[in-house]
Amino acid sequence: MFHFYYPWAALLFFLPILLLLIPKKKTSQDSLQIYFPYLEKLKSAFPNFSETKKTKNWLCWTVLYLSWAFLVLALMQPEKEDQFTHVKNKGYDLMLAVDISGSMQAVDFSTPAKLISRLDATKEVVGKFVLGRKGDRVGLVTFGEHAYLHVPLTLDTLSVSKMLNYTVSGMAGNATAIGDAIGLSVRVLKERPEGSRILILLTDGDDNASSIPPLEAAKLAKQYGVKIYTIGVGKNGSVPFPNGIGGYQMAQVTMDEELLKEISRMTGGQYFLATNQNILSAIYKKIDQMEKTESDENIYLIKEPLYHYPLGAAAFLLFMLSLSQILDRRSLRGT
Repeated sequence: MFHFYYPWAALLFFLPILLLLIPKKKTSQDSLQIYFPYLEKLKSAFPNFSETKKTKNWLCWTVLYLSWAFLVLALMQPEKEDQFTHVKNKGYDLMLAVDISGSMQAVDFSTPAKLISRLDATKEVVGKFVLGRKGDRVGLVTFGEHAYLHVPLTLDTLSVSKMLNYTVSGMAGNATAIGDAIGLSVRVLKERPEGSRILILLTDGDDNASSIPPLEAAKLAKQYGVKIYTIGVGKNGSVPFPNGIGGYQMAQVTMDEELLKEISRMTGGQYFLATNQNILSAIYKKIDQMEKTESDENIYLIKEPLYHYPLGAAAFLLFMLSLSQILDRRSLRGT
């Protein structure tokens, strides 16, 4: 969209015309006349001098006025700006905290036809869940021994799904820092409007690496109105696990369900247990049916100033006018 920042400056277009309309005061010099007896002979010697002078004066005044007009246009500060958009979205500020510790390599989500690890099942289910959250601002925190903001809150759910799909078990360490993941998520969500702050925490282990105790982080979440839904993935006990040499062996894995239940209870959320991929899909479908709240989203676009175009045109016209005056003087001296 094109507009002027100072449109009222257009009144200056008429200033030269107003100056011409002001009557001049007569002076004693105006009545002074000099008699030249050979005036007719002088006129016949230069028959086109008067017309040429009038033409040059007219062109000169035209160029001067055009230069003035371009200067006024520059003063009005023309700008190109895309239309301001005010979007009122219905949706959540939804943060996904996904455990990518080493224990997520367990393949207890496998089917008779295919080996499926806990993380693979999570990627597939959560990826589909994210793509269906149109209108929500979705972010991703991944955690293991350390917690990282993998994707900030964004309306681009496709990017969140892709970034989750690129994660690998153990890339954030083999331990589990549930408290740190909650604390990092709350730090991001607390800047968003109240009533829309949701955290979905998915993990399969005990908290054994947090610098912030999980229940203290849950208290912080409650203080900022962040509702936490916790999802326990897998089961306690012996599960098939990669042995590092291309095979699998049974390994003992534990999960603190009581901690996850308490975190969700403190913040007004709910705890779910997913022991296979179908149950995990059903859990996310249930969360997907949660009531949505309204959240305003303003989009501001950068303005592009255009004043340099009329300013350059004015400078060019004045330069050409000055050049023509210099050339006229040189031609007169040459004659």
